[in-house]
Amino acid sequence: MAANPNPNPSPELSHLYHAEAHILSGELHHPIKQQIEPYGNVVLANSRRETHLAQSVKETSIEGLISFKSGHTRVIGTQVQNKKDIFGNDHAGFITLATSVLEGLNVVDIVTADRVVAQASSQHAHNAAAGTVEHVPAVTFLGTRFENFRIGGYPVEIELDLEFCANKPKDDRSYLEDKDFLDGVERQFAAIKKTKGLPKDLASEYDSRIANIATLRKGNGKGSSNGHSTLQCSLVKSIGPIPIPGVKVFGNRIFIPNFGTIALAEIEVGVKTTNGGAFSRRQKASSPASVKSNVPSNSHYFTLHMFDMQLGCPVSGTAKGPGVTCNGNSGGPG
Repeated sequence: MAANPNPNPSPELSHLYHAEAHILSGELHHPIKQQIEPYGNVVLANSRRETHLAQSVKETSIEGLISFKSGHTRVIGTQVQNKKDIFGNDHAGFITLATSVLEGLNVVDIVTADRVVAQASSQHAHNAAAGTVEHVPAVTFLGTRFENFRIGGYPVEIELDLEFCANKPKDDRSYLEDKDFLDGVERQFAAIKKTKGLPKDLASEYDSRIANIATLRKGNGKGSSNGHSTLQCSLVKSIGPIPIPGVKVFGNRIFIPNFGTIALAEIEVGVKTTNGGAFSRRQKASSPASVKSNVPSNSHYFTLHMFDMQLGCPVSGTAKGPGVTCNGNSGGPG
């Protein structure tokens, strides 16, 4: 693991970086019982310092049932103080990047992939002159992809919508209280609900997800009373036909007889309340000591898992990865 911590260069602004990445995790139940501890796990945990952490994992086989040739992870927290693109747009802000790459995946010689990449980056824009930082970050999943993903040797065409969360809500609103974002997720669920032959349990699950959206709308982005609000959706736009008898596709999920179910490119968008939120130094100077160290603050996060396998007979268990989370905490009370 490599680390390169440097003091935050800004004289005015402060930010808490948080990012996580891992290659593979899960648990086997049959024919053996074995926990799959997170491979390549790296965590940048609520740090105010610019940091780069990385880890590599060599060829790995889990009892000959799940294997991969190599993998690597990295997390980065950094501040860009002044960066303009060719159109003159300013990209100054606090940026968090989380990346997880898995190469040569093989699951029971049924699901294979040359390369699977999960990558998420969030940016909290700031105005150094005014000493302000946006609470809600913009997010991009650029770089995320499946390469040569196959089932039973047949190539599977997976189209991802990397712009699904790209339109940051206006006026620094949370994604979970933004009408356009909630409408997009609801359309995704409604389309899956219309799929012919949708199993009853899946239909009930999506009914619950749609009900959660209604709760978020009524509560202005608050889905529960415990300080945590979440919403699950997917980057999958479409999955091409798979010429294997009995294989069925429901949105981002693939059912494979005598294997199990795979959910692809699932995202959790969430808001959680934490203490000790980040402030500009100007805000700290004018705040009481008790507020400086223990103020409730909303942290907006995005978690992406490229596959979540629920394995059935003859091999049963779970396998999940590559996975990344990026978020941060800026601007004082959320």
